[in-house]
Amino acid sequence: MPELPEVETVRRILTKYVVGKTITDCQIFWNKIIKAPTDSKIFIKEVVGQKINQIDRMGKHLLFILDDYVLISHLRMEGKYFFTKKDEPGKWQHIMVLFELDHQFQLRYHDTRKFGTMHLYDKRTYLEQAPLNKLGYEPFDERITVSYLKNAWKNKSQPIKTTLLEQNVIVGIGNIYANEVLFASKIHPGEKTKNLTDQDYQNIIDNTKVVLQQAINEGGTTIATYHPEPGMDGKFVQQLKVHGRNKMKCVNCQNEVDKIFVNGRGTYYCNYCQKLK
Repeated sequence: MPELPEVETVRRILTKYVVGKTITDCQIFWNKIIKAPTDSKIFIKEVVGQKINQIDRMGKHLLFILDDYVLISHLRMEGKYFFTKKDEPGKWQHIMVLFELDHQFQLRYHDTRKFGTMHLYDKRTYLEQAPLNKLGYEPFDERITVSYLKNAWKNKSQPIKTTLLEQNVIVGIGNIYANEVLFASKIHPGEKTKNLTDQDYQNIIDNTKVVLQQAINEGGTTIATYHPEPGMDGKFVQQLKVHGRNKMKCVNCQNEVDKIFVNGRGTYYCNYCQKLK
């Protein structure tokens, strides 16, 4: 699933191609992608004629800022956007939504798993609507402090890995970067959240910023099918310290990296560097 660095990379690429263009038509081939409005015909009516003025991001969500509306797109597992000429060939069986743009261009939303979602809301109220209304702060937001995390997490008995994956306190962290942040912070992924110290909280804050910024700089992480545009891979995969490195030597201590499952999520860590309290 694309996490914050991958979605930010996609945002920057799409900005180059589609900002300033007008949606002249729209076709929906998988109605379940459209979550709001629930009637896809209304979605099409409202989106056609709208100019794409800007593309923003909140956590893992892309925000297409139109004249009167905001289109919120969550890529989920396999969602991808392709900016193409109108007559360019494509894998049409995987195109779920097609936006016709002016000057004979198209923006094709491609999703082999069909898990992605789109919400279209009035610009005046979109922040008050699901899914954005329950999101926490961006990892780089100065409001994320030790006291903020303690207040949110002090009574949680669940593993810190699980807590990091929730999006209601800090947004944008998924499985890959949770593993990397916890390794950098020397925190066992199975540690109960309520057992964390002030220093643990500070380490999470600091290392989340560092890891995510490095990943953004490298265009994200390509492990399987993530390609922000044709022929482009996310190069942060070359800098991963633990994720995907089961049985390989820890970069810090040379002991083996282990793989376990925390609430069903594949989790990589060093049992020597990241000890339970």
